[in-house]
Formats: sequence, structure tokens, C-alpha cells
Amino acid sequence: MIDVVWDMETGDPDDFLTLLFLIGHPKVNLKAVTVTPGALDQIGLVRHALKWFDLNIPVGAYNIDHEKQCVSGWHYKVYGRIPPSHDAEPGGEVLLRCCDENTTLITGAPLKNLGAAINLSSVRDGDVFKLGRLVAQGGFAGVGVVPPERQLDKFKGMVTCPSYNLNGDRKSALAALEYTGIGVRRFVAKNVCHKVYYDLEMHKRFEAVKDKSLALTYIWKGMNAYLKKKPAGKKFHDPLAACCAIDESIGTWAEVELHCENSQWGAKLSPGSRTWIITDYDHNKFVETLTAY
Repeated sequence: MIDVVWDMETGDPDDFLTLLFLIGHPKVNLKAVTVTPGALDQIGLVRHALKWFDLNIPVGAYNIDHEKQCVSGWHYKVYGRIPPSHDAEPGGEVLLRCCDENTTLITGAPLKNLGAAINLSSVRDGDVFKLGRLVAQGGFAGVGVVPPERQLDKFKGMVTCPSYNLNGDRKSALAALEYTGIGVRRFVAKNVCHKVYYDLEMHKRFEAVKDKSLALTYIWKGMNAYLKKKPAGKKFHDPLAACCAIDESIGTWAEVELHCENSQWGAKLSPGSRTWIITDYDHNKFVETLTAY
């Protein structure tokens, strides 16, 4: 098993589905969850999901006083109206305490909580933030990194591209790239994520195995409701990142240096950087990991 902390948001269904996936996967020991921005309705949703599995672990919020509702209507339509909760600590504190050289932090949100942990480590004597591996959904690799035959048509000829999660807190993203306390960084970037879909074909795979575990049942339930409204399917960015954390061989990787210019992210080949970005993936291995319960 691998020790994992999951950093998420709730504006999109696949973060919550990834939470369910990580709770239930037999190769994952989920140590904690942190949430961005961490509003009361988000914490209530996360705590409610943890109760389904009788799992009592730390939950962190970047800003529990955030005033806007940050949970999409899909969550409530599928899983019912869930009351808000104050049961969370500052996200940076949770990461500082729960992460170490043997822990993988998987992120599907702007890196605000990670930035907070790095900042806390810089101002406290004795509290040094250590992380074995960062697996982040975000970034972009294009010309010079991804072979032409593997470039999606929408990204053909591009060197840089905006990245929602990294642009959500560029300062924290750049700090994470420079921070020496992170052993290895892996970015599951949009040049691959944008061809990974949960569609009707994937739904059939899930229907065949959904009774094997509570997690698969809840994921199937969520996507069953989603596909009724949008039968073309949904991009499955965060689940791909989580699966790559469990089995790195799902991805084809290039060792790079990430850079940002005017909110456009790119990557250049850089052997020895300990920062890797995905350039392709094995679909069969991905599905096998996603449904391996």
C-alpha cells in the first residue's frame, strides 16, 4: 500500500469521485484530505463521504471562512443534501503533520494548501515539511517534449498553454517546483488528460464490477446520473492522476523543467530535475487500476 494525502476542490465531479476511489482502493492508505478553498459546505461533503466508510482522518481547509458555496449542484443531486461542517483544521497544518518522505500528495486543485505547508515550514523551527512524491493534475507539455504523433489536435504546435490548477495559485505552484523537501514531482498534464474520458463504454466496465466495493458503487451512481444528462461522457483528469500515483507505469514520462510565462505553462526537457510530466498513457492499465478492488 502507498500512503496518500488527497488535495481537492469540489467545483467539478471528478475530485469527489477521486476521493471515493482513494478511500476504497486496496493499494491506498488515505492519511488525510485537504480542500480548496475549504468552505463549510465542502468540508461537510468530505466528512459525509468519510462517514460512509467509517473513516476518521484529518481534513484540512485552506480557508474555512470562505463565503461562497463551492459545491456543484451535481453533488447534491446525486448524493443528497449534506449539511455544512466546521470539522477541519488549517490545510497547511494538516499537510505539515501528515506528510513525510514516504507519503504521496495527490493534488486535483490549485496548490494553495501545499503552498501554505511550505510557508509554515519556512517560518517554524523544527517543523520541516517533507514529501516523498507530489503527483499533481496540471501543467502542459507540448512541442519539444511530446512527440508530434502523440500531440492532440487541439494542442498541435503549442509550446505553452494555460493550466487551471497551477494558475489557481501560481506562487504556490512555483514554490512547489523549487522546494527541495519534495523528493519527486509528477505532473499529469492536460496534453494527456484531455483524451481520458469516462464514457458509456467505461460505464459498462463499472457496472460489471460496481458491487465489488462501496466505493465503486458510489462512483457508478455518480456517473450514472451524469451520463443521463451528458451521454458523451466526462473528462476524467483527477482519477487519471490518482491511478498514475498508484501505478506510475500507466504513464509515459519525460523529465523536465516546468516554466510559466504570462499564465502560460510549458515544459522543457531537463534530465536530473526530478520533475516529470506525462506524455502518453496506457488506457488498459488505467482502467484496470481504476476498477481493481
